Amino acid sequence: MMKNNKENILIVDLDGTLLKTDLLFESFWSAVKSNWKILFGLLFIIRQGKAAIKEYLQLNSTIDTTVLPFDGKVIAYINKFRAKGGRTVLATGSNYVFAERISDHLELFDEVYGSDSNTNLVGHAKASFLNFQFGSDTFEYMANSATDLAVWKISKKNITVNVSKRVRNAVDNLGVPCEHLVTNKNSIIPYIFLIRPHQWLKNILIFLPMLTAQQLNYSTALNCFLAFVSISLAASSTYVFNDLFDTNVDRQHPRKRFRPLASASVPVTHAVCLCVILLIASIIFAMVLETKFLIILAIYYTFSTMYSIYIKSKIILDICCLAGLYTLRLVLGGAAANVTISIWLLTFSIFLFLCLAAVKRQSELLDLKKRGLDTPLGRGYHVEDIQIISTSALCAGYASVVVMMLYLNSPQVLDVFTYPTPLWCICAILLYWITRLVLVTQRGFMTDDPIVFAIKDRASQGCFLVISSCLIISVWY
Repeated sequence: MMKNNKENILIVDLDGTLLKTDLLFESFWSAVKSNWKILFGLLFIIRQGKAAIKEYLQLNSTIDTTVLPFDGKVIAYINKFRAKGGRTVLATGSNYVFAERISDHLELFDEVYGSDSNTNLVGHAKASFLNFQFGSDTFEYMANSATDLAVWKISKKNITVNVSKRVRNAVDNLGVPCEHLVTNKNSIIPYIFLIRPHQWLKNILIFLPMLTAQQLNYSTALNCFLAFVSISLAASSTYVFNDLFDTNVDRQHPRKRFRPLASASVPVTHAVCLCVILLIASIIFAMVLETKFLIILAIYYTFSTMYSIYIKSKIILDICCLAGLYTLRLVLGGAAANVTISIWLLTFSIFLFLCLAAVKRQSELLDLKKRGLDTPLGRGYHVEDIQIISTSALCAGYASVVVMMLYLNSPQVLDVFTYPTPLWCICAILLYWITRLVLVTQRGFMTDDPIVFAIKDRASQGCFLVISSCLIISVWY
């Protein structure tokens, strides 16, 4: 039955209006993260229509609606309307269960309507429903999409939120009083943060096989540079993919909640497109190099995505996978430079990177302890595992130094270095650096990836300079 038309009624859309994100895409990634097998069920649900898809994803997702990125300016507008005695209604194309949870959390709305398994409450379907419930020219409508034009045609006042110029002109041409809200700032900076270019520092490992084999010529250097670009683009693609999976978890973290996807400064649809574009660009650069580089790159990308989907939540296996991904960078460098990587370098790198991966987990667990929590979301560890993880980091780090000492005692060292004696200083420096890294982490000063931390840390920079000097003396003395 039609409501009292004398009331001042404000009807608010949810996705892209009250929320800075879209719950259809959010629920998809949340459901896939919970159980990737739901993709097979989704194939059968698709034939039943979009309303059924939304219902299916809602039932299989684990979205925490209390930490979703709400638009503060829209909330302020609604509160101002309510303060004047107005009645507020949430009407959304998202599943009604999500809508009710959000309404209960915000306590802003007198009525809530959403899609169910049979009705997809968008476009003309929403316009017909609202016309039946309230009548035409009886309510103000706030929304953000071209699909809302059907509702704007029957409202007495239109409020747009961050619409495109085309939609804005279409709303203006309806001949209805309108108000345009702009709450987002268009900027490329969130997209840059999303691909994490600072993490490309790890990919300098690509050049190590070329340097250790002393293949310092233009052709090899160019191939390694192309390999560096390719692996950097592929890595950024996996970072975006990882953030898509971890959006809900990141929103519950004190620092990660500011990431572009968690804060909704980058739309989910844009992130998906960026993920694909980065991967394609990476393949294009890889195709310039030898086929074996492309094959190893495919292995790297596969394990990276498997890490995001599954391995990340498995104790010990996640650390081993991270160490393996670091080592694969060396293998990619060897393929690009067309040199054979010595078993000594591979063994040394596996233990060293296992140490760094353990330090990363140690840092996360200590941060968790500081926040008074016991188990990190999306991880298999507990706070009481800190001692085991830190001990593992030290053992793996010291093992890498032992491997280097054995190498320095082997006949092969004379094939590469004319004066290997200064290399023994590197062993002492590494012992100091590894011990200090674990100690600094234990004291709670590690907030980044250990390699990124080392780049910024003055003591680590000093260690790197000494190690570089020893290498140069050993090669060219």
